[in-house]
Amino acid sequence: MGSKPFNIVIVGQSGRLQYEAMLFAASLRHCSPDFDGRLFIAVPQPGPNWRGNPSIRDADVLATLEQLGAEILPFENKVFGQEYPYGNKIEALQAMPRDEPFVFFDTDTLITGDLMSVPFDFSRPSASLRREGTWPKPTLYGPGYTEIWRSLYTRFGLDFDSSLDLSQPDEYWQRYLYFNAGFFYGACPQVFGARFLEYAQSVQDDLPPELIGQELNPWLDQVVLPLVIHSFGGSRDALPAGYLDGDVSCHYRLLPMLYARESDRVVEVLEQICAPNKIKKVLKGSDPIKRMVYQGRGEKVRVMFDRDHLPRREQAIRNQIKKAGFWMR
Repeated sequence: MGSKPFNIVIVGQSGRLQYEAMLFAASLRHCSPDFDGRLFIAVPQPGPNWRGNPSIRDADVLATLEQLGAEILPFENKVFGQEYPYGNKIEALQAMPRDEPFVFFDTDTLITGDLMSVPFDFSRPSASLRREGTWPKPTLYGPGYTEIWRSLYTRFGLDFDSSLDLSQPDEYWQRYLYFNAGFFYGACPQVFGARFLEYAQSVQDDLPPELIGQELNPWLDQVVLPLVIHSFGGSRDALPAGYLDGDVSCHYRLLPMLYARESDRVVEVLEQICAPNKIKKVLKGSDPIKRMVYQGRGEKVRVMFDRDHLPRREQAIRNQIKKAGFWMR
Protein backbone atom coordinates (compact mmCIF):
# COMPACT_ATOMS: atom_id res chain seq x y z
CA MET A 1 0.00 0.00 0.00
CA GLY A 2 0.95 3.64 -0.35
CA SER A 3 1.50 6.41 2.13
CA LYS A 4 -0.24 7.86 5.17
CA PRO A 5 -3.53 9.78 4.73
CA PHE A 6 -3.37 12.99 2.72
CA ASN A 7 -5.64 15.66 1.32
CA ILE A 8 -6.09 16.72 -2.30
CA VAL A 9 -6.56 20.27 -3.50
CA ILE A 10 -7.55 21.51 -6.96
CA VAL A 11 -8.63 25.01 -8.01
CA GLY A 12 -12.19 25.65 -9.15
CA GLN A 13 -13.79 28.87 -10.33
CA SER A 14 -16.56 30.04 -12.63
CA GLY A 15 -16.30 28.98 -16.25
CA ARG A 16 -14.33 26.01 -17.58
CA LEU A 17 -12.64 25.11 -14.30
CA GLN A 18 -15.88 24.41 -12.44
CA TYR A 19 -16.75 21.65 -14.92
CA GLU A 20 -13.20 20.29 -14.89
CA ALA A 21 -13.47 20.16 -11.08
CA MET A 22 -16.58 18.00 -11.48
CA LEU A 23 -14.72 15.65 -13.83
CA PHE A 24 -11.80 15.41 -11.40
CA ALA A 25 -14.06 14.68 -8.41
CA ALA A 26 -16.09 12.10 -10.35
CA SER A 27 -12.93 10.35 -11.60
CA LEU A 28 -11.49 10.24 -8.07
CA ARG A 29 -14.62 8.58 -6.69
CA HIS A 30 -14.87 6.22 -9.67
CA CYS A 31 -11.25 5.05 -9.85
CA SER A 32 -10.05 5.46 -6.27
CA PRO A 33 -13.06 4.67 -4.04
CA ASP A 34 -10.78 3.91 -1.07
CA PHE A 35 -9.27 7.41 -0.99
CA ASP A 36 -9.61 8.37 2.67
CA GLY A 37 -8.48 12.00 2.68
CA ARG A 38 -10.41 15.17 1.94
CA LEU A 39 -10.89 16.62 -1.53
CA PHE A 40 -10.81 20.43 -1.49
CA ILE A 41 -11.97 22.62 -4.35
CA ALA A 42 -10.09 25.86 -3.67
CA VAL A 43 -12.23 28.74 -4.94
CA PRO A 44 -10.86 32.29 -5.30
CA GLN A 45 -13.15 34.93 -3.83
CA PRO A 46 -14.04 38.28 -5.40
CA GLY A 47 -11.71 41.12 -4.46
CA PRO A 48 -9.53 43.92 -5.83
CA ASN A 49 -7.31 41.49 -7.76
CA TRP A 50 -10.24 40.29 -9.91
CA ARG A 51 -12.23 42.29 -12.46
CA GLY A 52 -15.30 40.10 -11.94
CA ASN A 53 -16.43 37.46 -9.48
CA PRO A 54 -14.27 34.33 -9.99
CA SER A 55 -16.14 32.12 -7.51
CA ILE A 56 -18.38 29.17 -8.39
CA ARG A 57 -22.01 30.34 -8.20
CA ASP A 58 -23.77 27.68 -10.29
CA ALA A 59 -26.05 25.91 -7.79
CA ASP A 60 -26.13 22.66 -9.82
CA VAL A 61 -22.34 22.52 -10.03
CA LEU A 62 -21.98 23.19 -6.30
CA ALA A 63 -24.60 20.52 -5.44
CA THR A 64 -22.89 17.95 -7.69
CA LEU A 65 -19.47 18.65 -6.18
CA GLU A 66 -20.94 18.16 -2.72
CA GLN A 67 -22.56 14.87 -3.79
CA LEU A 68 -19.14 13.75 -5.05
CA GLY A 69 -17.68 14.39 -1.60
CA ALA A 70 -15.76 17.56 -2.44
CA GLU A 71 -15.41 20.46 0.02
CA ILE A 72 -15.42 24.06 -1.21
CA LEU A 73 -12.41 25.93 0.19
CA PRO A 74 -12.72 29.72 -0.29
CA PHE A 75 -9.44 31.65 -0.38
CA GLU A 76 -8.36 35.24 -0.95
CA ASN A 77 -5.93 36.45 -3.61
CA LYS A 78 -3.65 38.83 -1.72
CA VAL A 79 -0.91 38.84 -4.38
CA PHE A 80 -2.09 37.29 -7.65
CA GLY A 81 -5.48 37.16 -9.40
CA GLN A 82 -6.74 38.23 -12.81
CA GLU A 83 -3.31 39.12 -14.20
CA TYR A 84 -1.73 35.82 -13.15
CA PRO A 85 -4.38 33.16 -12.42
CA TYR A 86 -1.67 30.46 -12.13
CA GLY A 87 -0.94 32.14 -8.80
CA ASN A 88 -4.13 30.50 -7.50
CA LYS A 89 -2.23 27.26 -6.94
CA ILE A 90 0.26 29.15 -4.77
CA GLU A 91 -2.18 31.19 -2.67
CA ALA A 92 -4.78 28.42 -2.22
CA LEU A 93 -2.32 26.38 -0.15
CA GLN A 94 -2.58 28.90 2.69
CA ALA A 95 -6.24 27.94 3.20
CA MET A 96 -5.51 24.21 3.57
CA PRO A 97 -5.33 22.39 6.93
CA ARG A 98 -1.90 22.89 8.53
CA ASP A 99 0.44 19.92 9.07
CA GLU A 100 -1.66 17.55 6.94
CA PRO A 101 0.14 16.11 3.88
CA PHE A 102 -1.30 17.35 0.59
CA VAL A 103 -1.24 16.70 -3.13
CA PHE A 104 -2.11 19.54 -5.50
CA PHE A 105 -3.45 18.63 -8.94
CA ASP A 106 -4.25 20.94 -11.83
CA THR A 107 -7.99 20.83 -12.32
CA ASP A 108 -7.64 19.48 -15.88
CA THR A 109 -6.60 16.10 -14.50
CA LEU A 110 -8.38 12.75 -14.30
CA ILE A 111 -7.69 10.09 -11.70
CA THR A 112 -7.48 6.80 -13.60
CA GLY A 113 -6.30 4.35 -10.92
CA ASP A 114 -5.95 3.76 -7.18
CA LEU A 115 -4.45 6.90 -5.68
CA MET A 116 -3.85 5.06 -2.40
CA SER A 117 -1.28 2.85 -4.15
CA VAL A 118 1.03 5.80 -4.88
CA PRO A 119 4.11 5.58 -2.59
CA PHE A 120 4.30 9.26 -1.63
CA ASP A 121 7.07 10.28 0.76
CA PHE A 122 5.73 13.64 1.91
CA SER A 123 9.02 14.51 3.60
CA ARG A 124 10.60 14.56 0.11
CA PRO A 125 8.32 16.64 -2.13
CA SER A 126 8.29 16.34 -5.89
CA ALA A 127 6.21 17.37 -8.90
CA SER A 128 5.29 16.39 -12.44
CA LEU A 129 8.05 15.48 -14.87
CA ARG A 130 5.65 15.49 -17.82
CA ARG A 131 7.05 18.67 -19.30
CA GLU A 132 8.96 20.22 -22.19
CA GLY A 133 11.89 22.63 -21.97
CA THR A 134 9.61 25.66 -21.89
CA TRP A 135 11.76 27.89 -19.62
CA PRO A 136 14.21 29.55 -19.75
CA LYS A 137 14.92 30.42 -23.36
CA PRO A 138 18.61 31.42 -23.33
CA THR A 139 19.67 33.86 -26.04
CA LEU A 140 22.64 33.42 -28.37
CA TYR A 141 24.79 35.80 -26.34
CA GLY A 142 23.84 34.41 -22.91
CA PRO A 143 23.39 34.07 -20.09
CA GLY A 144 22.87 30.33 -20.50
CA TYR A 145 20.91 27.78 -18.51
CA THR A 146 23.58 27.37 -15.83
CA GLU A 147 23.95 31.08 -15.19
CA ILE A 148 20.18 31.69 -15.12
CA TRP A 149 19.37 28.81 -12.78
CA ARG A 150 22.40 29.40 -10.55
CA SER A 151 21.28 33.00 -9.97
CA LEU A 152 17.95 31.75 -8.61
CA TYR A 153 19.46 29.15 -6.28
CA THR A 154 21.92 31.79 -5.02
CA ARG A 155 19.09 34.26 -4.42
CA PHE A 156 17.46 31.87 -1.93
CA GLY A 157 20.62 30.41 -0.38
CA LEU A 158 20.18 26.99 -2.01
CA ASP A 159 22.85 24.56 -3.21
CA PHE A 160 22.67 24.68 -7.00
CA ASP A 161 25.16 21.91 -7.82
CA SER A 162 23.23 19.22 -5.91
CA SER A 163 20.12 19.95 -8.01
CA LEU A 164 21.78 18.98 -11.30
CA ASP A 165 21.22 15.77 -13.21
CA LEU A 166 24.81 15.08 -14.25
CA SER A 167 23.73 12.36 -16.68
CA GLN A 168 22.46 15.15 -18.93
CA PRO A 169 24.82 17.37 -20.94
CA ASP A 170 25.82 20.84 -19.77
CA GLU A 171 23.49 23.59 -21.06
CA TYR A 172 20.76 21.05 -21.93
CA TRP A 173 17.47 21.90 -20.22
CA GLN A 174 16.97 18.48 -18.56
CA ARG A 175 20.23 18.83 -16.63
CA TYR A 176 18.45 21.44 -14.48
CA LEU A 177 15.66 20.74 -12.00
CA TYR A 178 12.45 21.64 -13.83
CA PHE A 179 8.90 20.45 -13.31
CA ASN A 180 5.45 20.92 -14.70
CA ALA A 181 3.23 22.30 -11.93
CA GLY A 182 0.39 19.94 -12.94
CA PHE A 183 0.88 18.13 -9.65
CA PHE A 184 3.10 18.62 -6.63
CA TYR A 185 2.98 17.47 -3.04
CA GLY A 186 4.47 18.08 0.38
CA ALA A 187 4.17 17.62 4.12
CA CYS A 188 2.34 20.85 5.05
CA PRO A 189 0.46 22.99 2.54
CA GLN A 190 0.75 26.19 4.58
CA VAL A 191 4.52 25.93 5.04
CA PHE A 192 5.01 24.84 1.41
CA GLY A 193 2.66 27.59 0.19
CA ALA A 194 4.33 30.32 2.23
CA ARG A 195 7.72 29.53 0.70
CA PHE A 196 6.22 29.17 -2.78
CA LEU A 197 4.68 32.65 -2.40
CA GLU A 198 7.86 34.15 -0.94
CA TYR A 199 10.01 32.89 -3.82
CA ALA A 200 7.45 33.84 -6.50
CA GLN A 201 7.06 37.40 -5.16
CA SER A 202 10.82 37.82 -4.86
CA VAL A 203 11.43 36.82 -8.49
CA GLN A 204 8.48 38.85 -9.78
CA ASP A 205 9.20 42.03 -7.82
CA ASP A 206 13.02 41.99 -7.90
CA LEU A 207 14.11 40.22 -11.07
CA PRO A 208 17.65 38.79 -10.96
CA PRO A 209 19.70 40.45 -13.73
CA GLU A 210 20.26 37.04 -15.34
CA LEU A 211 16.50 36.74 -15.94
CA ILE A 212 16.11 40.02 -17.85
CA GLY A 213 14.41 39.21 -21.15
CA GLN A 214 13.02 35.88 -19.90
CA GLU A 215 9.24 35.49 -19.98
CA LEU A 216 7.67 35.00 -16.55
CA ASN A 217 4.02 34.89 -17.58
CA PRO A 218 2.85 32.10 -17.55
CA TRP A 219 6.06 30.42 -16.32
CA LEU A 220 6.56 32.03 -12.89
CA ASP A 221 5.07 29.09 -10.92
CA GLN A 222 7.29 26.62 -12.81
CA VAL A 223 10.36 28.81 -12.39
CA VAL A 224 10.15 28.81 -8.60
CA LEU A 225 8.59 25.36 -7.98
CA PRO A 226 11.93 23.51 -8.41
CA LEU A 227 13.53 25.88 -5.91
CA VAL A 228 10.76 25.27 -3.37
CA ILE A 229 10.97 21.50 -3.80
CA HIS A 230 14.78 21.52 -3.55
CA SER A 231 14.61 23.69 -0.41
CA PHE A 232 12.49 21.03 1.32
CA GLY A 233 14.84 18.19 0.37
CA GLY A 234 12.76 16.98 -2.56
CA SER A 235 14.00 15.95 -5.98
CA ARG A 236 13.12 14.78 -9.48
CA ASP A 237 13.32 11.12 -8.46
CA ALA A 238 11.49 11.27 -5.10
CA LEU A 239 8.43 9.55 -6.60
CA PRO A 240 8.80 6.31 -8.58
CA ALA A 241 7.75 6.68 -12.21
CA GLY A 242 4.56 5.22 -13.62
CA TYR A 243 2.03 6.28 -10.99
CA LEU A 244 1.13 9.95 -11.47
CA ASP A 245 1.13 10.99 -15.13
CA GLY A 246 0.95 7.22 -15.63
CA ASP A 247 -1.46 4.53 -14.46
CA VAL A 248 -3.04 6.60 -11.67
CA SER A 249 -3.51 10.11 -13.07
CA CYS A 250 -3.65 11.93 -16.40
CA HIS A 251 -3.07 15.67 -16.81
CA TYR A 252 -4.92 16.06 -20.09
CA ARG A 253 -4.90 19.90 -20.21
CA LEU A 254 -7.76 20.30 -22.74
CA LEU A 255 -10.32 17.81 -24.04
CA PRO A 256 -9.13 17.90 -27.68
CA MET A 257 -5.63 17.03 -26.42
CA LEU A 258 -7.05 14.19 -24.32
CA TYR A 259 -8.73 12.60 -27.32
CA ALA A 260 -5.68 13.18 -29.52
CA ARG A 261 -2.95 11.68 -27.37
CA GLU A 262 -4.12 9.91 -24.21
CA SER A 263 -4.62 6.17 -23.75
CA ASP A 264 -7.83 4.24 -24.34
CA ARG A 265 -8.06 3.87 -20.55
CA VAL A 266 -8.22 7.66 -20.07
CA VAL A 267 -10.96 8.01 -22.70
CA GLU A 268 -12.85 5.13 -21.10
CA VAL A 269 -12.72 6.78 -17.65
CA LEU A 270 -13.84 10.13 -19.06
CA GLU A 271 -16.82 8.63 -20.86
CA GLN A 272 -17.81 6.45 -17.90
CA ILE A 273 -17.86 9.34 -15.42
CA CYS A 274 -19.78 11.53 -17.87
CA ALA A 275 -22.49 8.90 -18.45
CA PRO A 276 -24.77 9.14 -15.35
CA ASN A 277 -27.81 11.31 -16.14
CA LYS A 278 -27.47 13.40 -12.99
CA ILE A 279 -23.94 14.43 -13.96
CA LYS A 280 -24.68 14.68 -17.69
CA LYS A 281 -27.38 17.27 -17.08
CA VAL A 282 -24.90 19.58 -15.33
CA LEU A 283 -21.87 18.89 -17.55
CA LYS A 284 -23.83 19.87 -20.66
CA GLY A 285 -23.43 23.44 -19.39
CA SER A 286 -19.87 23.15 -20.68
CA ASP A 287 -19.74 23.58 -24.45
CA PRO A 288 -16.45 21.64 -24.86
CA ILE A 289 -17.74 18.69 -22.80
CA LYS A 290 -21.08 18.73 -24.61
CA ARG A 291 -19.49 18.70 -28.07
CA MET A 292 -16.38 16.58 -27.42
CA VAL A 293 -17.92 13.90 -25.18
CA TYR A 294 -21.68 13.83 -25.76
CA GLN A 295 -21.82 14.82 -29.46
CA GLY A 296 -18.83 12.72 -30.56
CA ARG A 297 -16.39 15.39 -31.69
CA GLY A 298 -13.73 13.80 -29.47
CA GLU A 299 -13.86 10.57 -31.47
CA LYS A 300 -13.33 12.54 -34.67
CA VAL A 301 -10.18 14.02 -33.14
CA ARG A 302 -9.07 10.60 -31.91
CA VAL A 303 -9.06 8.96 -35.34
CA MET A 304 -6.80 11.74 -36.67
CA PHE A 305 -3.80 10.56 -34.61
CA ASP A 306 -1.70 7.45 -34.18
CA ARG A 307 -0.87 7.47 -30.48
CA ASP A 308 2.24 5.38 -31.09
CA HIS A 309 3.61 8.02 -33.47
CA LEU A 310 2.48 11.41 -32.18
CA PRO A 311 4.21 14.64 -33.20
CA ARG A 312 7.02 15.35 -30.75
CA ARG A 313 5.81 18.85 -29.86
CA GLU A 314 2.45 19.55 -28.30
CA GLN A 315 1.98 22.62 -30.50
CA ALA A 316 2.01 20.44 -33.62
CA ILE A 317 -0.89 18.37 -32.24
CA ARG A 318 -2.85 21.51 -31.41
CA ASN A 319 -2.25 22.95 -34.88
CA GLN A 320 -3.52 19.78 -36.57
CA ILE A 321 -6.72 19.79 -34.50
CA LYS A 322 -7.26 23.50 -35.21
CA LYS A 323 -6.75 22.97 -38.94
CA ALA A 324 -9.51 20.30 -38.87
CA GLY A 325 -11.84 22.77 -37.11
CA PHE A 326 -12.16 20.66 -33.94
CA TRP A 327 -10.27 22.80 -31.44
CA MET A 328 -12.10 23.84 -28.25
CA ARG A 329 -10.94 25.19 -24.91
